[in-house]
Amino acid sequence: MASSVFDIEHGLGLLELTPPFGKRDVQQARRNLAKRWHPDLAPPGRQLEHERHLKAINEAADRLERLAEHSRGGTVTANAVKVNAAAARAAREEEGRRAYEASEAAADRAKHDPFGSRMPDHSVVHRYARCVSYPEWGVGNVTGVYFTGQGDDIQQFARVSFQLGIRTVPAGTLQFVDFSKPDPGAERVQRFLTAAQHALADGEFEIAAKRLLYARDADPSNTVVLRLLTVALLQADDLAAAGRAVRDWLRVEGERPGPHRFAARIYEAQGATIQAEESAARVVHMTPRDGAAWARLGRLRLRLHDRSGALDALERARALEPTVEGLMDLALAAYLTGDLGRQVDACRQATELADEVDVDPGLRARAWARYAHALARTDRTTDALDACDRALQLAPADREVRELRDRLRDRAPRELQPAAG
Repeated sequence: MASSVFDIEHGLGLLELTPPFGKRDVQQARRNLAKRWHPDLAPPGRQLEHERHLKAINEAADRLERLAEHSRGGTVTANAVKVNAAAARAAREEEGRRAYEASEAAADRAKHDPFGSRMPDHSVVHRYARCVSYPEWGVGNVTGVYFTGQGDDIQQFARVSFQLGIRTVPAGTLQFVDFSKPDPGAERVQRFLTAAQHALADGEFEIAAKRLLYARDADPSNTVVLRLLTVALLQADDLAAAGRAVRDWLRVEGERPGPHRFAARIYEAQGATIQAEESAARVVHMTPRDGAAWARLGRLRLRLHDRSGALDALERARALEPTVEGLMDLALAAYLTGDLGRQVDACRQATELADEVDVDPGLRARAWARYAHALARTDRTTDALDACDRALQLAPADREVRELRDRLRDRAPRELQPAAG
C-alpha cells in the first residue's frame, strides 16, 4: 500500500476478509462494501470520506483478485499472507528508515513513528468511537489506525470492534466518545436519522420508525424527522401511529402541502373518508396544478356521494395530468350523474392512454371492459363488440365481459346470406 510491497493484510482489513480466500470471496466482499460505503448513503459532509474509502476498497480488491487468480488452486493461503506480512513490515521499516534519514526529524519521533504526519486528526488515545455513517453499530473500541495510498493521496482508516463485529471504516467518519459529557441534541438527531435512513433503504420500516422516534424526542420540531417517521409508520402499516405522526407534522409545517397529502392518504387507508376529503381539499387549494391531488379528491368525493364535486375534480385532473385510474373514476362519476356521452369519452381516453403507456395488464383489461360496458349503453353495437374482444384478449377469464359480448351478439343485426345459385 504505502510501501513498494503490497500488504495483503491491509487489503484484507479493508475488505474485512480473513485468509484463506479466493477470487469469489473478494468479489462478494467488494459488492457488500460498495453498497455499505456508497457516497449516496453518506451523512451530510461525509461524502468525500465514503468516496475515498470506496476507492481504496476497489484498489485493494483489484490486487487481491489478481493475486488469487495467479495462486495455486485459485486460493491464497494463510501461510502466504503471513509471509507477505513479514515482507511488508520489513519494507515499511526500510521506508521509515529512509524517511528518517531524509527529513532529519527529531530522533525519538522519527525512530518510533515515521508516519506521524499521517495520523488521523483525532488521537488514538481516544479508545471509544462511533461511526457517523453507521450510528446503528453503536460505540466501538478502536483497535488500530492504518494508512493506504502514497504521496498526497494518503488515506487513514481504522479497525473498530463493534458489538456486531470488527469493521474497517474511514478515519474521518469516526466520532470519538467522551462519556463524561452528554451528547448535543443535534448530534443525537443526526445519528438516529442516519440509522433510520439505512433501515428504510433495507425495507426495515418498523426498525426505522423506532429510531425516528428517538430522533423526534431529541428535536420534536424537526420536519425531516417527522416526515420520515410518517413514511416509516405508513409503510409498516401502523396506521394509528402514522396518523399521530402526521398530526405532529401538521402542527409544525401545516402551511405546506406535504403533510396534508400524507394525511389524506392515511385517513383514506383508515376509512375516515370525510377527514381524507378535507385534507385532499387543502392540498388542491395549495397546489392547484397538481393533477394527482385533484384525482384523489375526486375519488374521495365519489365515496362521499358528492357526484357533482367529484365530476368537477376529476375533470380538472384530466385536464392537468390524465391517468388511466383517474379517467375510469371520471367515467364512473359521469355514469352516476347520467352523462352517457362524458362516460363514453372518458372510457375511450382511458383505453387510448392504457395502450400508449406501460401500465399493468390487469388495469388495461379493466379499462377496455369499462369501455365495452359504456358503449353497450349506446347504439354503437359493433364498437362495443370490438371493445369486448379487446378486453377478452387481455383477460380471457372475465365472465362479465363474455356475457356482455353474448348479449350484444344477440342484439346485433344479422346479415342475410346470398342465395345459392
